[in-house]
Amino acid sequence: MAVVEQVAAPDAPVPPPAPAPTSLLRRVCREGTGAVALGVVALFLLLALAAPLIAALYGKNPTEHYGQNTPGLLSDGGLPIAPNGGISGEFWFGLEPGLGRDVFTQLLYGIRTSLLIAFLSAAVTTTLGVLAGVAVGYLGGITDRLFGFLSNVLLAFPTLLLLLALSPVIQSRLVDPGTAEPEWMQFLVLVLVFSAFGWIPLALSLRASVRSLRERDFVQSARAIGASGFHIVFRELLPNVRAQLLVHATMAVPTFVASEAVLSFLGVGVNEPVPDWGRMISRGSEVFQADPTYMFFPGVALLLFVLAFNLLGDAVRDALDPRAAR
Repeated sequence: MAVVEQVAAPDAPVPPPAPAPTSLLRRVCREGTGAVALGVVALFLLLALAAPLIAALYGKNPTEHYGQNTPGLLSDGGLPIAPNGGISGEFWFGLEPGLGRDVFTQLLYGIRTSLLIAFLSAAVTTTLGVLAGVAVGYLGGITDRLFGFLSNVLLAFPTLLLLLALSPVIQSRLVDPGTAEPEWMQFLVLVLVFSAFGWIPLALSLRASVRSLRERDFVQSARAIGASGFHIVFRELLPNVRAQLLVHATMAVPTFVASEAVLSFLGVGVNEPVPDWGRMISRGSEVFQADPTYMFFPGVALLLFVLAFNLLGDAVRDALDPRAAR
């Protein structure tokens, strides 16, 4: 791993320089799996950014009830009359059973919902993990022992049950009874819920790495010449765990996407009318026998995105530490 600024003695071993961003990108794309995963992730990101433009060109939006407003699209039971869930030249991915909304635009805007929550949660948990892990690893002593005890206590809680319990509690505290939640409030609640426990694994990993690094020659040399703790942490230690942070952030995004979908599937995530993959899958499971097509598209989209991001995380890890791929 890399050291940005060396204050070491002449005989101290010097770690290899950190790869430049272009070099890292070439390493990731060197293997076919990494290149394909990067392409799929880039496609999802592009679709999320361009969702309003694509929807405008397509001529549909994710909230209008086309099936209910236009006769002949839904049966009396609320199912699409056309075969394969109502797929046609007008509705490319069909119609939602019941409300008759356009599935294609729901998928597009569902990407934005999932990515916004996932990226915000990854940013918060990474920041908290860095602050806690590096500080505790550097200070050691009683601080390290207290942090170890606190981490073990928090990790002992059943995370999914706590997420299910915390989400409605936080919502009830932030919103008055009988008042509809704004979209930003739903996103904020999920980010807070994910951040409550998501920072612990990174903090524990960085704590172990920093405990090892603080005994290295370049850190001891910096102390010997009177470098401040701020200098040691930010100029000596953090550059050496930069690869670890990048891999963690890359792997955290698909985890939060899947977790958000699970919560929405269980009814405590993103609420109507905000498009969401988890809620689409939940609705699809209710009508699966009569209309399996509606569940197919969000299920495949979620699978592809999570799989591609996980494979990209593996490729980034192997690119930053080739010895791990051997």
